Amino acid sequence: MQIGIIGTGYVGLPTGVGLAELGHKVICIDRELSKIEKLQRGEVTLFEDGLEELLKKNLKNGNISFTTSMQEGVAGADIVLIAVGTPPHPVTKEADMKYVHAAATELAQYLDGYTVIATKSTVPVGTGDDIEMLISKRNPEAKFDVVSLPEFLREGFAVYDFFNPDRIVIGTDSDKAKEVLTELYKPFAEKSRILFVKRRSSETIKYASNAFLAMKIHYINEMADFCEKAHADIDEVAKGMGLDSRIGNKFLNPGPGYGGSCFPKDTHAMYFMAKQNGVELTLIDAAIKGNEKRKQNIAEKIIAKVSNVKNAKIAVLGLAFKGGTDDCRESPAMEIITELLKSEMKIIAYDPKGMANAKELLDDKICYADDMYSVAHGADILVILTEWDDFKSYDLSRIASTMRTKNIFDTRNLLNCDIANKLGFSYCRIGN
Repeated sequence: MQIGIIGTGYVGLPTGVGLAELGHKVICIDRELSKIEKLQRGEVTLFEDGLEELLKKNLKNGNISFTTSMQEGVAGADIVLIAVGTPPHPVTKEADMKYVHAAATELAQYLDGYTVIATKSTVPVGTGDDIEMLISKRNPEAKFDVVSLPEFLREGFAVYDFFNPDRIVIGTDSDKAKEVLTELYKPFAEKSRILFVKRRSSETIKYASNAFLAMKIHYINEMADFCEKAHADIDEVAKGMGLDSRIGNKFLNPGPGYGGSCFPKDTHAMYFMAKQNGVELTLIDAAIKGNEKRKQNIAEKIIAKVSNVKNAKIAVLGLAFKGGTDDCRESPAMEIITELLKSEMKIIAYDPKGMANAKELLDDKICYADDMYSVAHGADILVILTEWDDFKSYDLSRIASTMRTKNIFDTRNLLNCDIANKLGFSYCRIGN
């Protein structure tokens, strides 16, 4: 099939490369010329494990190309995927639809023959209706169907998730669109559940899923707070809970709060949509407020650990919102650092992949280390904020003699408490 993809971010690029690997002819469209030029050279513009290799492979065999021209990407396409951003409104926190609406309006004039327009962006319920109206208004003769095709790619695992989806949700009542998308996802028919639902149900599924996972994270963090007061161990509690098949063991890892480009944005958007429809989503509201407060509490605990140290230096491991990605948007680490900066303490940080993005957000407000061991040199506390695999095998003996004060605050519970104590560290973790 000929497929056009509007947007080359964390959704559009892995999706485009994945579809190209399946043998489709893919043209990815983006307004940013510098990004398109890099991609044309085979240079990835975001970090995802395995993405660069597949990109170069499919550039070479001609299955994927990149352009700034909407006409080039849309004309003659069987399917056009809209994968642009839907950032939160700065005041209301509702999803800002200007990029989706602009894409729909522009692509309309280039539709050639019957085309399936699929929204990959996470969009409010009813967006499919809006896109239909915009396209029909701009091009009354266009032959098309608008479908909801929510993405479920985890950042850091997007390539794996594309080829191993646990479910594929398609929102449409059009038999013709169903035929096209059934053919598109034919390679996954035997190993994944393909679910056809109403378009508005499909648009709701993405928000409902992300909000539920965010609430699950907030819940285990509140349980961690309880365990600290009741002298229980949250890791043991979470393990016992996770063995219940009704609960499951995923998203039961206590930490500094949820973050990233999806959960904060989507919980706010879901809550806003509910208010518009006269529904009170009290659990989501509590998760939003509790998650914000948690990051402030973590920062306060870090400051308290070194409050008696003059000119304290804080060493931070982890800047990305989770391991496996370079994305620092709405990262708990970044928000905690922002709180710490108010105390005027010196901060030095290291992240395996997120340094460049962090520098764009924090500029020179903090210092940056070359590796995960030099970051601790002369520090009064080492704080782990992101669960990178490299940090799980952190050799504390290498920094035992280089830190000025031997404090560790492990907000991801990655390190071995007994080893830390034997080496003379004051070791603090979450939920114990």
